[in-house]
Amino acid sequence: MIDAIDKPAIFINQSYIIEAVNKPYRDTYPVDIKLGYSTCYSVSHRNTKPCDQCGEQCPIKVCQDTKRPASVVHVHATNEGQSYCDILMRPIYDSTGSLLGYLEVLDKLSFASNRPASGKMVGESDAFKIMLNKINRAASADIAVLLHGETGTGKELVSRALHDTSARAEKPFVVIECTGLTDSLFESELFGYEKGAFTGATTNKKGLVEAAEGGTLFFDEIGDVPLTMQVKLLRLFETKTYRPVGSVNVKQANFRLVCATHKNIKDMVQQGTFRQDLYYRIAGFPITLPALRERQGDIELLANHILAALSQRHPPYASRLSTKRFDKAALAKLKTYSFPGNIRELKNVIEQASLLADDSVIYEKDLPDLLFEKQDMSDSDVNQQMPVHSPLLTLEEQESQYISDAYYQYQGDIAGLASALDVSARTLYRKLHKAGVKVKAPSLRGPL
Repeated sequence: MIDAIDKPAIFINQSYIIEAVNKPYRDTYPVDIKLGYSTCYSVSHRNTKPCDQCGEQCPIKVCQDTKRPASVVHVHATNEGQSYCDILMRPIYDSTGSLLGYLEVLDKLSFASNRPASGKMVGESDAFKIMLNKINRAASADIAVLLHGETGTGKELVSRALHDTSARAEKPFVVIECTGLTDSLFESELFGYEKGAFTGATTNKKGLVEAAEGGTLFFDEIGDVPLTMQVKLLRLFETKTYRPVGSVNVKQANFRLVCATHKNIKDMVQQGTFRQDLYYRIAGFPITLPALRERQGDIELLANHILAALSQRHPPYASRLSTKRFDKAALAKLKTYSFPGNIRELKNVIEQASLLADDSVIYEKDLPDLLFEKQDMSDSDVNQQMPVHSPLLTLEEQESQYISDAYYQYQGDIAGLASALDVSARTLYRKLHKAGVKVKAPSLRGPL
């Protein structure tokens, strides 16, 4: 049965040992897989123990805890080197309900990397991996995808990944820039026009919808589409038909729809500036792109990725950047900045630092001044930041910590501290003892 699966697949028993494997899985890894002996983690990770004991989430462990299928994104050591894989783990039971083992099916994510790689999305943070999982699931279907993220988070790169890993990959990928287009220009660009449709239309012109035939149509910043044009887009998306400007003939369209915006479309629907029916048509599968401040662990990796890309540019850059690298202090400074412009701003910062650096090493002094300025954030910026929560303390723990700090602040003056806290000295001694603070017991009768 496992040979009928066209993706790399294995069957694993409850001790992580591989008991069945198909050819695509063997072809994925440059190791000899011995049934009944090789473990999944030794083959995919070259580890000597399961993933959850090596700092990663183990899908088998998740299945054991939930009794349901689980999926994770891991980096595997494949025959192509380190490669991202989307893993689907499914528990298999016999007719009596007893667990037999687990079926693992892999999707290799060729559009992403955990090291600098040209033309790929780069990262290794949890937020990045969650996004990769959603991209992979959406790519396999023909559902409309809405990408939402701040400016500079890489929405066009994600849209390209959705296209390149879909069944339409061999067909055109057409980008429509929605910002700044007037009603008349938008319609003629999108649907094309017939000769004589308006002054200057001396020939027939094919529109972008027709240019994307069989492929993907990417509407960048769809939140900027004028309300008057939204009804025409709705008809195009619902019926997959359109009529060129100046024509009486209706044409059929065949494309996969991907849209992107940095605006909150739901708020626009409430405000009446975006059609609700159009929103539900474009948001079949929403994917949120994390801001760079939510991917702090990726900054060093992205910085090296961008530096490597700059060195491959035209000769002036190649001569200046080919041997450059970052000093540890410079990388640490980069990680302290919030990057409101996200990856696009990080790229600008690195390009400036690379040109300012006199040595082969980029030092902290070479970084732009803006990284050393106090960052003033608006309320919206603060709300958008991913909060970092400290572990919550119980009220009793908070009281103990407060009492302990206060004791050292008063330099052991029990009487003064008791008076300040408006409690008796006996009560204060008891609370200090409970907090683990070593003080001389009072000469008072009765138990503390």
